[in-house]
Amino acid sequence: MQTLFKNIKELLQVRDEPIDFVAGKAMAHLPTIKNAYLLIENGVIADFGTMENCPEMEVDEAIDATGKMVLPAWCDSHTHLVYAGNRESELVDKIRGLSYQEIAEKGGGILNSAKMLQNTSEDDLYHQSKARLEEVMALGTGAIEIKSGYGLTVEAELKMLRVIKRLKENHNIPIKATFLGAHAVPAEYKNNKEGYLKLIIEEMLPKVAKEHLADFVDVFCEAGYFSVEDTQRILQAANPFGLRAKIHVNQFTSLGGVKVGVEHNALSVDHLEEMNPDDIAVLKNTKTMPVALPGCSFFLDIPYTPGRKMIDAGLPLALATDYNPGSSPSGNMNFVVSAACIKMKITPEEAINAATINGAYAMGLQNEVGSITVGKRANLILTKPINSYYFIPYSFGEHQAELVFIGGTRI
Repeated sequence: MQTLFKNIKELLQVRDEPIDFVAGKAMAHLPTIKNAYLLIENGVIADFGTMENCPEMEVDEAIDATGKMVLPAWCDSHTHLVYAGNRESELVDKIRGLSYQEIAEKGGGILNSAKMLQNTSEDDLYHQSKARLEEVMALGTGAIEIKSGYGLTVEAELKMLRVIKRLKENHNIPIKATFLGAHAVPAEYKNNKEGYLKLIIEEMLPKVAKEHLADFVDVFCEAGYFSVEDTQRILQAANPFGLRAKIHVNQFTSLGGVKVGVEHNALSVDHLEEMNPDDIAVLKNTKTMPVALPGCSFFLDIPYTPGRKMIDAGLPLALATDYNPGSSPSGNMNFVVSAACIKMKITPEEAINAATINGAYAMGLQNEVGSITVGKRANLILTKPINSYYFIPYSFGEHQAELVFIGGTRI
């Protein structure tokens, strides 16, 4: 199967040579080709260049992209897309001024989601999650990470991860699974966190590994949830199972979790709404990707990750949705890119780099997706007719995806 895009107004994120990620000043450079063509063969990028070099050939499908742009599909490296029900009732609590922690203390928050999920069948959970996945794919997401963490019992955590596995099997999109048993301490362990830590380490981790259900391990390292010491114990316990860390840190407080992540070779450290100079310094010249989640900042009305300061300090940055029912109930990466530009003061070039190649790296998928590179999957967005790619973050209330292609197939 061959598909040829012709007369592309601008082909974005063109990388002739594969790269892992971009950082610092390099994030301001978004390589493009104007008046371009792009050839897809059997689901992968086969060739591209300027129209003057476009090959004359018979193809299965030719698409005239006059006035339109093509870019890699978004790479969403932090989601909790598998969950049961929703928590819209907590919106009123937020409007009335209750904090995230206060809502949790009155029976809302993660424990509320856990209760609903524990009472939801695996099939029902799968179909709810399938609908969400297909919605975000239609919005331009072409690779995604999904966490457990709303189970908080052995069986419920395994149920979530099995649902993620079914989503992988039934959808032609790269999906990475993360075990997040350390998302909150369940009510029955309220006065026995040590007992819950032992449950995670001695029962959950071995069973997750035995069924090959996760690629990564995660911990909510935050005051009132899991301490730096708790985080170290869980990450150390996950090492023998080959589960690399991707951890929640610095959402509300800076506890030293960023340093722990770097020391344990975490692939990413996520949230980072609260960053001090020591946190930024410890990330310099490492292979750990900082991930910002501006949708969460918007919904909870908390500070935004200081992306401008971090990039100016030479760091890389990725963007993700944090799609979940409590603090970021949207999987729309288009809005995330807009919010990053408007609220975090990063440029469109930096935001697109953060949401494509750097997001791919934050899932270990940089050799598969995230740029226009020969041999990578043809997971692409064909925009509507637009004047420039600045219009993508500018039009924050709408998306500019006319068509989305996953593995070269339009969805």
